[in-house]
Amino acid sequence: MEILVKTGQFLLSISILVILHEFGHFLFAKLFKTRVEKFYLFFNPWFSLFKKKIGETEYGLGWLPLGGYVKITGMIDESMDKEQMKKPPEPHEFRSKPSWQRLLIMLGGVLVNFILALIIYSAILYTWGDQYLPAKNVKYGIMADSLAKDIGLKDGDKIIALDNKPVEDFYKIVPNIVLNEVQTIQVEREGSTKQIPVPDRIIPELLNSTSFVMPRLPFYVGGFSKESPAKDAGLKVNDKLIAINNYPVEFFDVFKDTLTNYKNQEVTISALRDNDTLNFTVFVPESGLIGVAPSGDLTRFFELESKRYNLVEAIPAGINKGVETFSSYLKQLKLIFSPKTEAYKSLGGFITIGKIFPGTWNWQAFWNLTAFLSIILAIMNVLPIPALDGGHVMFLLYEMITGRKPSDKFMEYAQITGMIILLTLLLYANGNDIFRHILNK
Repeated sequence: MEILVKTGQFLLSISILVILHEFGHFLFAKLFKTRVEKFYLFFNPWFSLFKKKIGETEYGLGWLPLGGYVKITGMIDESMDKEQMKKPPEPHEFRSKPSWQRLLIMLGGVLVNFILALIIYSAILYTWGDQYLPAKNVKYGIMADSLAKDIGLKDGDKIIALDNKPVEDFYKIVPNIVLNEVQTIQVEREGSTKQIPVPDRIIPELLNSTSFVMPRLPFYVGGFSKESPAKDAGLKVNDKLIAINNYPVEFFDVFKDTLTNYKNQEVTISALRDNDTLNFTVFVPESGLIGVAPSGDLTRFFELESKRYNLVEAIPAGINKGVETFSSYLKQLKLIFSPKTEAYKSLGGFITIGKIFPGTWNWQAFWNLTAFLSIILAIMNVLPIPALDGGHVMFLLYEMITGRKPSDKFMEYAQITGMIILLTLLLYANGNDIFRHILNK
């Protein structure tokens, strides 16, 4: 069921973004009296699931969910309609329009995607407001994974600054380290401030880490695995685990580390349930795990920062959030082209995108992700690759600067080259997804 919910949200989000992106091209084409032959959601090689002609345009639904398209008369695009290009240009054709009009037609989809993201972010802030975990409120410090400990961080450290700039949002610590090339982390440890250098070598591993630093939490039971010695022994959700064989274990990381000392042994686990302290005898298998997961409900432990916005406040705040997201994604894109970071190994396709949606339907999360994907779609489409909007824009700018228009034959070869590049990237990204899925089995 979870997979169906994720897939449903992904398809709905992509459908909204594709339709509005193509509508951007359609709108400017119609504004400049350019004929649009087709307007399709998804691609339709060989057949369409639905089609209906209204006026001069055929509207349809394809069966291949890799995007969508508008077919504009007199333009070399993915349809590779060479016969039309052999005929003399007509006034209603794309190639007959002034270069500035053709430029706006090509940028229409990108503009709509970017504006859409700003509108969605503004609407989210107006409807739900904003909530985050201030780093100063992470009162128990951090849980550091092996990578974090390798550079000198310790469980219980309180991260107070990056490159001596105070940290506000705890969950922006790792993105800031990666995207802003942070050199030092300032932490509070046992009443004094420590400087932790950040070596460049950790960036490739950090990109794949999901637990570099996490808020340190008291161990309240949040759930159990399918085969759980802890559940079999009588522990219940919301029990607070406080000791192993009378050794105090206040935090989850301490509990987990202590438990590994008792593999293949029975231990007595003490837990608080309501106002009672209960003891449970649990066998610890060779794995050192007893099939119990901690509660991740941050509101139980920390005071979150919340802000509500009226309509007047939400619009500039939404625009600011959209611009920040745009800037952040450009930095992420830069990492992909940097061999030093090996970020290209993390590139994912449809499975990766689908997984970022929650397993239960959540409209706030859905619209947040849709706004984020809208910005990604805008940026990816404006890349100067033939067959993308950015490729057409690149050639149009060349024409506007030099006064020379690339030949139809050149544009045809450029389109083919661009399609090969995009197909290669598509196969690589989705191949990464499949490879990671096989490794994780």
